[in-house]
Amino acid sequence: MKLKAYTYDYIIVGAGSAGCVLANKLSEDPNNSVLLLEAGPMDRNLLIHIPAGVYDVYNNPKLNWNYKTECEAALNQRHIDIPRGRVVGGSSSINSMVYMRGHPLDYDRWAKEFKLPEWAFARCLPYFRNGENSDRGADEWRGDQGLLGVSKGSFNNPLYDAFIEAGQQAGQGYSDDLNGYKPEGVARLDATKKNGRRCSAAVAFLRPALKRDNLTLITNAMVKQILFDGRRASGIRFEFNGAQHDVSNHKEIVLSGGAVNTPQLMMLSGLGPAQHLQCHQIDIVADLPGVGQNLQDHPTVHIQYACKEPVSIHALAQPHHKAMAGIRWAMRKDGVAASSIWEAGGLIRANEHATYPNVQYHFGPIGTSSQNGKLKLEQAFTVCIDQLRPSSVGSIELKSANPLDKPALHFNYMSTERDRKEMIEGVRAAQDLVRQKAFDPYRGNPIDAMRGAQSNAEILDAIRTMTDTDYHPCGTCRMGIDSMAVVDEQLRVHGVDALRVVDASVMPQVISANLNAPTQMIAARAADFILGREQRTPIHARYHFNDNES
Repeated sequence: MKLKAYTYDYIIVGAGSAGCVLANKLSEDPNNSVLLLEAGPMDRNLLIHIPAGVYDVYNNPKLNWNYKTECEAALNQRHIDIPRGRVVGGSSSINSMVYMRGHPLDYDRWAKEFKLPEWAFARCLPYFRNGENSDRGADEWRGDQGLLGVSKGSFNNPLYDAFIEAGQQAGQGYSDDLNGYKPEGVARLDATKKNGRRCSAAVAFLRPALKRDNLTLITNAMVKQILFDGRRASGIRFEFNGAQHDVSNHKEIVLSGGAVNTPQLMMLSGLGPAQHLQCHQIDIVADLPGVGQNLQDHPTVHIQYACKEPVSIHALAQPHHKAMAGIRWAMRKDGVAASSIWEAGGLIRANEHATYPNVQYHFGPIGTSSQNGKLKLEQAFTVCIDQLRPSSVGSIELKSANPLDKPALHFNYMSTERDRKEMIEGVRAAQDLVRQKAFDPYRGNPIDAMRGAQSNAEILDAIRTMTDTDYHPCGTCRMGIDSMAVVDEQLRVHGVDALRVVDASVMPQVISANLNAPTQMIAARAADFILGREQRTPIHARYHFNDNES
């Protein structure tokens, strides 16, 4: 697509989870001209839209920024792969589609600890409800009129049933809906799917909006710099088709590149820690020491067990089974190809001191190993263990003033004693669940680095070799009013005008669940802030917490 003009009311950088929602909302008024810039291609790859194609797409270098951390000291100096979507839809086009909102106390913690009353859960819930079209139907917690298709896990496999039953046998609880009244226990998970297809932010929000004449999408546009007129963000410089273009904005620029790209662009444009920018000979527009700091994520450990019965989905590795699954999906949009794989999971408290769930499970009826650099499916099952509120915090720094150079990512995974202790507790809780009677017909021997680990020291040694990202980086341009805050309660960048950040980087603390749904909620609220519309009426929904359940 070609530029329709060189001046727009709103310029959005990044067509990911947040940018797609913003493009839809800001272009609802035909009087607003909106430009959406995306570094990656359109989401035309068919495997994006087939739920079980997730492993192919998130490893596809054409759709992925392919970031790596610097050496992680507490993880045996390993470099951790950090995939981020570089395609229309962003990471919502390459993720595992799990739809989770987080615990109400996460948002109430933002409101209290960071003095952000606008972000209390009661003010967020109406936006979650309004955004989704859930096959569970509408109630106080859920919506069925929104654009985002959300489906409860329905793929039939006895391993899912064993997992749910074992969680209850282990005393870890059960919930019919972790996004509803009881946000604790094991459960069948929701996925951003509709009619057997991935429902990314691009599918749900951007495609309907692209029919409007006042919205322009430019793909394969590499944004290099925010332009300023004094302290007012006045435009964007980007490269497209081998040529450099400058576009200006009548009203605002919104950065929605995500927790890595947004702080990188800000620093390249003179917004960030002054001393760091000076090291790279970047002219300072505003000294914002918090840009790139407060990097948070969910570290994860995958434990795998051989499955004694051939009920796992490892047969997909055989070409004829894979072809049959694809044909069935093409004709009926169901079967294993329509599954997001991680259809069961849970939110649990792995120690008695946790006020609310501090560990998350994702469960899949499959195991994997690597052979000659290629993924091999095993007759096995997997429990992924996420630490939900780690105390380890990292940072993002520039390696140079060249926009094409990837930044340095320091997550500092497992760098605190508390985090190491909680991950050990999470592993032991998952092992206890798998030992329950419900798994007796299926449970074989452990087939990963955790096998044979008995003591806490042995488990920690395995954790150091196994810990990975669960793909939830956030916090690098956080909201707040203190000196390290980058944006205010309405997501306006401190110290400059006409510039906002709207993506996961604004989260002051990581949410206790997957981040795609919260990011879309943030974007929907931001659109109302930007357009000067009243926020939706708060919903004070009662929820299960400790012993308040009747």
